[in-house]
Amino acid sequence: MSSVMANKGKLTKEEELLLQDFSRNVSKKSSIIFYMNAFIVSAIPIWLYWRIHMMDPVASAAPFAIVTLVATYLVAFAYKNTKFVLKHKVAQKVEEAVTREVMKQLAEDKKMSKKEKDERVLWKKNEVADSEATTFSLFYNNALFLMMVVVGSFLLFRSFNPTYNYALSTLGSAGIIALFSTGSQN
Repeated sequence: MSSVMANKGKLTKEEELLLQDFSRNVSKKSSIIFYMNAFIVSAIPIWLYWRIHMMDPVASAAPFAIVTLVATYLVAFAYKNTKFVLKHKVAQKVEEAVTREVMKQLAEDKKMSKKEKDERVLWKKNEVADSEATTFSLFYNNALFLMMVVVGSFLLFRSFNPTYNYALSTLGSAGIIALFSTGSQN
């Protein structure tokens, strides 16, 4: 307790890295990747409604822009939540393989301490888990979003005016994947 008091609440670099690994916050790089992908996948329904539902892109620019921006936020939110849940599951599954691989690479280095080797294993495990969780989160949420847009567009809201059809199917799909991402995924 006295060492904590002496530190006056400041964390060491290792503690900050550990907290970052278990935080829901994503890195700036991941955030940019998420928002860029979310924008692209949220804009795809515009083509569907322009070419198939015959909505004029110039006359419908305002609804397209508003719906795309809101859907972008919701899809990026779903990416972040899904990644957070998956990262720890992936880390547990790849732990043994990553440990073997890193220890094999470091076997020749006799000067390195056990603690240093363990830190390298932990760092590599987190790196692999982060990358795989990001990739799967993008794939899963994109597939679910686009499937739901198509179902909404051609089945659920087919009798609606194309503008309402677009807004309901796109925002409904984005909202549902955002909602699903907040649930416990065991």
